[in-house]
Amino acid sequence: MAKSKIQPLADRVLVKRLDEDEEQSVGGIIIPDTAKEKPQEAKVVAVGPGRTEDGKRIALDVKKGDTVLIGKYSGTEVKLDGEEHLILREEEILAVIS
Repeated sequence: MAKSKIQPLADRVLVKRLDEDEEQSVGGIIIPDTAKEKPQEAKVVAVGPGRTEDGKRIALDVKKGDTVLIGKYSGTEVKLDGEEHLILREEEILAVIS
């Protein structure tokens, strides 16, 4: 199967949440996936060309490959090649992690 290509429009960004390394709590209890909090760190996979304001294109502050901090319930979930991704507006990104 060919790899899906997706290009966000305007000021939208495609990100993939970074996996949490911890599978167990401190007491050794295994937490099911449905009860885990969603990671707030994500890797930028693709970015749109930017928003248009007064007929001029304003580029985004984030770029492909950046690690960003996002809100817990930000964006719209999409599935690409069996992997979960999020599409969100640049304004929903809280910070770039360096």
